[in-house]
Amino acid sequence: MLALKEKLDFLQNQLEADEKNYSNTFKSDIQILLGDFNVTNPNFKFLKNLKSKEDISNWITKLTSRIVLKFDCASESLNDFIYDYIELG
Repeated sequence: MLALKEKLDFLQNQLEADEKNYSNTFKSDIQILLGDFNVTNPNFKFLKNLKSKEDISNWITKLTSRIVLKFDCASESLNDFIYDYIELG
């Protein structure tokens, strides 16, 4: 099992990865909403449910895919959309 600091480091590295596709353009928005990557930041409590690097990668993929498929900029803000996913999964 990964320690919280290892999870944070991996998540940050994955969000900073320079991959060229549309869904990955939202990674910087996710980073901004999450805030400082430190173990005292309460925005990262969702990481307790993610056990491995694969789980974290899947979480990022699922969130960015949902943004592409379901986000409606006319009726909600991107920050609210991301926050709802973090809170509710």
